[in-house]
Amino acid sequence: MIECRMIEGVIVKPLRVVPDERGWLMEIIRRDDPFFAGFGQTYVTVIYPGVVKGWHWHQRQTDHFCVVKGMAKVVLYDRREGSSTNGEVNEFFIGEKNPSVVVIPCGVLHGMKGIGAEPTFLLNLTTEPYDHANPDEFRVPPHDGTIPYDWTQKDG
Repeated sequence: MIECRMIEGVIVKPLRVVPDERGWLMEIIRRDDPFFAGFGQTYVTVIYPGVVKGWHWHQRQTDHFCVVKGMAKVVLYDRREGSSTNGEVNEFFIGEKNPSVVVIPCGVLHGMKGIGAEPTFLLNLTTEPYDHANPDEFRVPPHDGTIPYDWTQKDG
C-alpha cells in the first residue's frame, strides 16, 4: 500500500448508525458541524456496479459525499497549484459497511466507482445550487492517463 497524506481541505466524518427495534437512524450533516459552509442543494446519484463516474472538479462548490445504499470507491486528486498536497491521491471506501461523509473542497478532482453487486446510491450536499446556464463543473475523462490513478479493481 502506498502511503499518502490527506489532501489539504479534505475532511472525513465517520457516521454513527443508531439502531432500534423499529429500524435505524443515521445523522449525516448538521449545520453545527465545523466543516459545514452552507446549503446549495442536495441530490442523489446512482452508480451501477463497476462503473466509474469521474473525474470532475468545481471552482466554487464544496461537495459532501455520503453513500446511503451500497458501497463506493471515492477517489480524490489534488492538482491545485500552491496546495501543500498537490499531486496527492486519496482513496476512500464509503457506504453501508463504512458510513462516512467525505468533504471535497473546491479545485480537488474527484470521481467514484460503484463496488459490489448492487447499484450504489450516493447523496451529495453541495454548497452551491447547480447553475444550468453556467455549470461549475469541469470534467476530465476517467481513463485518459493525465491523473495518476488506475480505476481497475485491485484483487489480492
